[in-house]
Amino acid sequence: MATKDEVEKFLNTFQAKLKIFKIIFRDDRGKNTQALAELEITPAYRENVIRNITVSDYSEGPVKDTLNKYGEIWVFGKDVKKKEVYIKIALGHPDSATICISFHKAEHPVVYPFKNQEL
Repeated sequence: MATKDEVEKFLNTFQAKLKIFKIIFRDDRGKNTQALAELEITPAYRENVIRNITVSDYSEGPVKDTLNKYGEIWVFGKDVKKKEVYIKIALGHPDSATICISFHKAEHPVVYPFKNQEL
């Protein structure tokens, strides 16, 4: 598990890179596309949710991405229209877009180590 400072550093880097290179959503994964319909949200709304992730939304990571080689994967959870959403993001490759690997309704309760703690 990362420390609050490590999560904050990741989020600052992620948000800065997102402003420059945007984000790629892995919508080739069925449940990510299905989540837009189930939650009745637009892709722009989804991106806004990711832009507003905070340290208190942190769940786990960093985890090495051995499958897609996007670097380290970080997991967050967020309440979207009263549904808990599981969000897995990565910085992606240098000088390229950030990556959202997962954005769908949580299949299991998400654990938030820093929720309800003073940040």
